Amino acid sequence: MNAPAALYESSLSSLKLRARGKVRDIYDIDDRLMLIVTTDRLSAFDVILPDPIPGKGRVLTSVSNFWFGKLQHIIPNHLANIPLEQVVPDAAERAQIEGRAIVVKKLKPLPVEAIVRGYLIGSGWKDYQKSGAVCGIQLPEGLQQAQQLPTPIYTPSTKAGVDQHDENISFENSVELMGREVAEKVRDASLRLYQEAAAYAKERGIIIADTKFEFGLDDDGVLYLIDEALTPDSSRFWPADQYQVGISPPSFDKQYVRDYLETLDWDKTAPGPTLPAEVAEFCAAKYREAEVRLTQA
Repeated sequence: MNAPAALYESSLSSLKLRARGKVRDIYDIDDRLMLIVTTDRLSAFDVILPDPIPGKGRVLTSVSNFWFGKLQHIIPNHLANIPLEQVVPDAAERAQIEGRAIVVKKLKPLPVEAIVRGYLIGSGWKDYQKSGAVCGIQLPEGLQQAQQLPTPIYTPSTKAGVDQHDENISFENSVELMGREVAEKVRDASLRLYQEAAAYAKERGIIIADTKFEFGLDDDGVLYLIDEALTPDSSRFWPADQYQVGISPPSFDKQYVRDYLETLDWDKTAPGPTLPAEVAEFCAAKYREAEVRLTQA
């Protein structure tokens, strides 16, 4: 049995479904471990679209696993060294999720998304135009759209549920949510992860304009990198050879789909609009190109 070209929603009878997120389906294995399946669902403007992007979940899993391995000297991650065959022994059931499922440790997720911005784009650019600041962080005057910031900035946000919107918060707000020691560890780890990954990616023709990380704690209070890492879903990837200041550069991520959706008469609330096949396939191709550049260079 071959894995399907696109997987919108997984269905495993051998494990108990714990939750379905915007992109990931999570199953309980036991009291220590979970199975995370990355589907081909696409979320844009915090709305899950009705059409999958073929192969996207496999790409996200491959890219995340690459970064988890490459950056584990900075911070441990949630991967458990347990093969998929051990937790999903049925071959037919396993084929559905092969290449897009990981066994992870159960950790206590922290209540913020850790966002690092290296370039002035997206909501950060809109904030800057209005106030000269991004998420309350004052920046030099005269910066242009897509310009590299003098130094990367850390701008945490709250975690939104399905079909809800994240909200930017100040660092001090994150201290209130997590305590100062944990908040500082999250900030420092996020900046270090971004800087090392951005340097590596740039050597391979990709600019990481911004990214978001998620973290969790174990029972001893040790901080772990969880969820996904530096993927086209959690980051804004630009081709370095097409980058220029003053415009929104083309990208390897779902910005192509966002740009298409902006042309529609849609209020950015659920249900999302149907994607034309050519839009979905172009997006899938950009995801695959990013994977090849990053993991096979």
